[in-house]
Amino acid sequence: MIEKKDVYILAIESSCDETAAAVVKNGREVLSNVISSQIALHTLYGGVVPEIASRKHIEKINQVIEQALQEAEVTFETIDAIAVTYGPGLVGALLVGVSAAKALAFGLKKPLIGVHHIEGHISANFIENKGLEPPFICLVVSGGHSHLVKVKDYGEYEILGRTRDDAAGEAFDKVARAIGLGYPGGPKIDKVSREGNPEAIHFPRAKVGESEYDFSFSGLKSAVLNYLNSCQMKGEEIHQADVAASFQKAVVDVLVDHSMSAVQKYGFHKFAIAGGVASNSHLREAMIKACEENGIEFYHPSPIYCTDNAAMIGVAAYYEYMKGVRHGYDLNAVPNLKLGERI
Repeated sequence: MIEKKDVYILAIESSCDETAAAVVKNGREVLSNVISSQIALHTLYGGVVPEIASRKHIEKINQVIEQALQEAEVTFETIDAIAVTYGPGLVGALLVGVSAAKALAFGLKKPLIGVHHIEGHISANFIENKGLEPPFICLVVSGGHSHLVKVKDYGEYEILGRTRDDAAGEAFDKVARAIGLGYPGGPKIDKVSREGNPEAIHFPRAKVGESEYDFSFSGLKSAVLNYLNSCQMKGEEIHQADVAASFQKAVVDVLVDHSMSAVQKYGFHKFAIAGGVASNSHLREAMIKACEENGIEFYHPSPIYCTDNAAMIGVAAYYEYMKGVRHGYDLNAVPNLKLGERI
């Protein structure tokens, strides 16, 4: 282990449609967290357009890095290492961040640390929960990922379950589009569902027979589309809020059921959630209730640390840095990088 009084990490995140940079001190203290979002731009197209995302990253990357340093009141000389998300994500978007990080590391003669995007999401829980230490179980739910993970130690993971098709966030986006809410689907469904009846329509809760912790939301999405088509063919009125609330409850029920089952089976007393969908208010309420009923300590990041951000990448990188992990200038973007895979 490397011993140093204070360690400052400059982190970069560009895996999808947020260009982000942050400065993290000693793995738990966020000195700055700058995010340039492209949501307004991609809303015009109903979803993220990879080519446009990559171009915007190129335009914004230097600006967010400079702003992150200014807000943290540090200079490049203060920084001990450069961290960057190198996968998974959109390959063009990832390349912008990786190229910037490699250029900085080379020019400043600082260590380079590549970080797995999902590891970053899990590590977001360490920012505000100062007492949280592994081991624990974490549910990672975002637009592209639904993972149930055993966090054995810092940087050491065992995947207990993953999505077989659509991730939870992906299903939210597709259903939101189908009922006329638009993009991004998660926050819009969360908001409108509060005006609806979650018991109005029964949608299926899928189980994957050979793996009790895997997820499948494709059938649920199809069930919603079939319901909408049936109503249109029969000339029946579609209650948007009821559809949203009923769909959301079906997703949340599965996430809670799988999570509590895993926590109990493996004998853990700590459980955390992470990822964009982790900011969903109904999911949080349901998880709080389930954990209280089962005597489980529940951890979650604030919404700003649930969506893609560089602070979480800096936290994950700190623990890699302390283990002596370093990457060379041949570090490349790996769009389909698996959790726990090392490059």
